[in-house]
Amino acid sequence: MPQLKFVSKEPIDKGWSCDKKYRAVTADGKKYLLRITPFEKSASRADMFRMQQKVAALGISMCRPVEFGQCEEGVYIVQTWVDGIDAEAAMPYLADSAQYAHGLEAGRILKTIHSIPAPADQPDWETRFNDKINRKIRMYRECPQKFDGAEDLIAYIEANRHLLAGRPQSFQHGDYHIGNMMLEDDKLVIIDFDRFDFGDPWEEFNRIVWCAQCSPLFASGIVNGYFDNQVPEAFWRLLALYISSNMLSSVPWAVPFGEKEVGTMLNQARDVLDWYQNMRNPVPSWYFRGYHMQEINGIPYNIRKPTAGS
Repeated sequence: MPQLKFVSKEPIDKGWSCDKKYRAVTADGKKYLLRITPFEKSASRADMFRMQQKVAALGISMCRPVEFGQCEEGVYIVQTWVDGIDAEAAMPYLADSAQYAHGLEAGRILKTIHSIPAPADQPDWETRFNDKINRKIRMYRECPQKFDGAEDLIAYIEANRHLLAGRPQSFQHGDYHIGNMMLEDDKLVIIDFDRFDFGDPWEEFNRIVWCAQCSPLFASGIVNGYFDNQVPEAFWRLLALYISSNMLSSVPWAVPFGEKEVGTMLNQARDVLDWYQNMRNPVPSWYFRGYHMQEINGIPYNIRKPTAGS
């Protein structure tokens, strides 16, 4: 059982994890996030706690690890409680300058996360990701649910596999997008490290589609903040490869969860193909380069209304 003594536990029914989650409160009123993972699913939880400690030591704004151990139900992790609101729900209602500023911060945080190196014995990335691509193409081919434009994704993948050669590897959050971010006192906080991995740091951007669907300015800020407004062309071509690979497997993944999830993935595929002009343009149409920016009290401010791709 946790060393911290909780006087109340309120279940949290959210997310795709198998974990049981609770808002746990101590006698002095302090709130924590308590996650309990069944023993059969807990093999990587000690590593997750250890990696969260490493990330927290870098000083980024995140749910911080507090305690790890075993209980009757499985393996538990106690984290600091984020007393805020979901960034995904709040972002579209913020001013353009605030959306972009939060994106810049998310990009800088991600750059810091990627400063943690991958283990020296990590398998070669080109081989590893090509195997993943092959599995995802096979998943799509074998899935009865098809969508228009999938062959354009496959053609782009086949023409650009060579970009995987020689890519560096680092620690990855594993699920870095606006759905795993919160706003606490108007400050961005990163949560949910349970899909952590090691791989090409640029692959971590493959979930930016969720950010772009919610707020193109926020998504643009992530890219510009990560690269300090100097985005290399190679990044866009490789990101399009990673996103294409993800989209192929997203529909087969959704099928067991029912029509609603399938519909969500089909809508996302349509958006992706529209942004990339059916993979003819590696720079998505939602991207705002951030030109014509000035700062007011340290906050980036658009002195003209940004347009897609401007």
